[in-house]
Formats: sequence, structure tokens, C-alpha cells
Amino acid sequence: MNFLDYLRWIFRALWMQRLRSVLTIVGFAIGIAAMVLLSSLGEGLRQFVIQEFTQFGSHIVAITPGKTETFGMGGILNTTRPLSLEDSEALKRIPGVEQVVPVVFGTAQIKAVGRSRYTDVAGVGALADKAWKLEVSQGSFLPEEDIQRARAFAVLGSKLKGELFGGDNPLGEFVHIGGNRFRVIGVMAPKGQFLGTDLDDMIYIPANKGLQIFNRESLMEVDVFYSPAVPTDRLTENIKRLLIERHGFEDFTIVTQDQMMATMDNILRILKYAGGGLGAISLLVGAVGITTILMITVTERTSEVGLLRALGSTRSQVRNLFLGEAVMLGLVGGLAGVLVIALLVVAVRLFVPGLPVALKGDIVLVALLVSMLIGLMAGVRPALNATRLSPIDALRAE
Repeated sequence: MNFLDYLRWIFRALWMQRLRSVLTIVGFAIGIAAMVLLSSLGEGLRQFVIQEFTQFGSHIVAITPGKTETFGMGGILNTTRPLSLEDSEALKRIPGVEQVVPVVFGTAQIKAVGRSRYTDVAGVGALADKAWKLEVSQGSFLPEEDIQRARAFAVLGSKLKGELFGGDNPLGEFVHIGGNRFRVIGVMAPKGQFLGTDLDDMIYIPANKGLQIFNRESLMEVDVFYSPAVPTDRLTENIKRLLIERHGFEDFTIVTQDQMMATMDNILRILKYAGGGLGAISLLVGAVGITTILMITVTERTSEVGLLRALGSTRSQVRNLFLGEAVMLGLVGGLAGVLVIALLVVAVRLFVPGLPVALKGDIVLVALLVSMLIGLMAGVRPALNATRLSPIDALRAE
């Protein structure tokens, strides 16, 4: 019996048991769809986070107060000396440094022209717009002046401007933040979100004013943007040496963009594979039912097996026929599940474009291989049962 004969036999057998085959394929399809969907969501989330992190550039070093071995934003305020505005100014003198942005962040009530609301307040340096690739649509960003004596100016995010001033021109108007009055000198162009933070629903003020409003001694973070021509290791060593000279010891944490990306990428890859694993578990559970169906099929086709053996088919040929049916069911079910998810991904991109879903070729290939493997595993026991049948007893069953 050659390969084409095997295929004809397999398709004929599946066609003769159409309803049972369809139910088995649906079981495979549901399991594969779950696995592909969870893996695609994990991969989409990974790509989304990487894109978010790289939108401000890839040559960035973040310095936070406190010595810690973990990566992320936010300060740890158990240091001997705070991370100060003077530190951020000193960092500008390091060779290769292009821009330094001190950051203090919080939430406060904003009042203007009889309206008020709570929103995010970012105390930053005058170069934050250039460093973070932000654009000003009206007026200007914070002016470069003595960082300790920066005047009470404010720049509004586009969404915040619309909610406080509507269609009116806000330039020259005053807003109140926590009892402090700021003159509006600019409005930012729409930027969107960064890891869940709406950059358009934000107000930017000088870093020294942010420290005063939030009653902080230390900056939460200092972002250092450097030239691509400067090796990252050399830059971080220079930063460490300078801050140790100023603080007396290493009471700060330096995290490069590469370290942040590698850490986030590893975490999100684990989530991606965990999602695929959960889908595979559901497929294994479905395989139990598929095995039962195939066992019943062997019992009902006892006479057919006896006829094959009587006509000269070997045990291995009979076994391969039943294994081939199981693998074919797995392959067709896998293709059906992938097709359903592909259509779902297209619909999501059309109607919910913000949802991070990425259907990649490697996910599809692994899903199909897993589907065929599960089919093979589910067909082993029924196939072995078929080979153990005596030809004479099988023919008597007719």
C-alpha cells in the first residue's frame, strides 16, 4: 500500500464517519484556537511594550534614587542623599551626553476659569519636549533658565487644554495647581499614551516647582539621552563615577534602555509562552475525548479491520491507517482553529485597532505541529487496539 492509497483510505474512512469526524475536528479547532489566541495576545503585548519603550529613542539611561537590583520607573526614597536638580545639571557635563531631563511626577487638582479636575503633573526640565520627541502646537515649551529659579510656567496637554479652556486660546491664562499659580505658555500636540499614561491629559511644569508642589526632596528619575557614538558601558561608568563623587557612595540605580528592554522582553515572552501553554492544556483535555471517540470507531469497524488483515494487510499497515486518521483529524482541526483566529485578528484590527494582537507565522506553525502531535497521541491507543484484533475474530464480528 503506497502513500496515495493511505490517503485515499484515510479520507474515505473520515467521510464515512462524517458527523463523528466533524465533532472531532471541532474539538481540535477549539483547543488550537485557544492556544493561538492566548499566544497571539502575549506576542502582541510584547511588541506593544517594546514599541512604547522605543518611541523616545534607544540611547537612554535612567537614574533613580536608591540602590536596587530591579528595573523600572519610580524612586526608592531610602537614600542618604536625594537625587537633586544639581545632580541633573552636573550630568550634562559628561562627554557624549546630549540631553538631561529631571523628572518628578504626581497627581494634583488643576483649576482654571471656573473649571477643575485632577490630572497628572510632570515636573520636568526645559529639554523634555526635545528628548521625549514631543511637539508643541501652540506657544512654546518651558524656557531654558536657572533650574532652581525656573518661573511658574505651565504647558498643557492637548486633551487637558480642551477640557479646561474648550476652544478658547489658553496662552497667557493662569491655572492653579495645589494652591500655586502658573501661567500657560504652550499647548502640546496630541501624542497618545505611554504604558497606560495619557500624555495628552497632562500638564508640564518646571521640575523645581514639581518638587515644591509634591513636597519632595528628591527627583523621581533623571533621564540621560546620549550620542549613539558613545558606548553605553563607558557612559554608565562616567555617570556612576560622577554621582559617587557627589554623594560619597553608590546610593542610586542606573538602568540602560537595553537592560529595561531585555527585562521586559523576557517577562513578556514568559507570558506569551504561558498563554500558549494554557491553550495546549485545554487541547490535551480535549484529546481525552478524541481518544474515546477513536476507540469507539475501532470497535465499530472491527469487521473492516478483519477484512484488511484477511486481504494481506500487516499489523503495521493497519496501525498506520488509524494513526493517519488521527493525525489528519488533528491537522484539519488545527487549520480550522487557526483560520478562526486569523479572521478574529482581522476583525480586531478593523474594529478595535488599539488591542495588541499579533498572529505570527511561528505561532501558527507551532499550533499546527501541536495539533498533529495531539492527534497522533490520541490515536495511539485505538491504533494498537486495532492491530491486536485477530483477523478471524474480526470477520466473525460481521
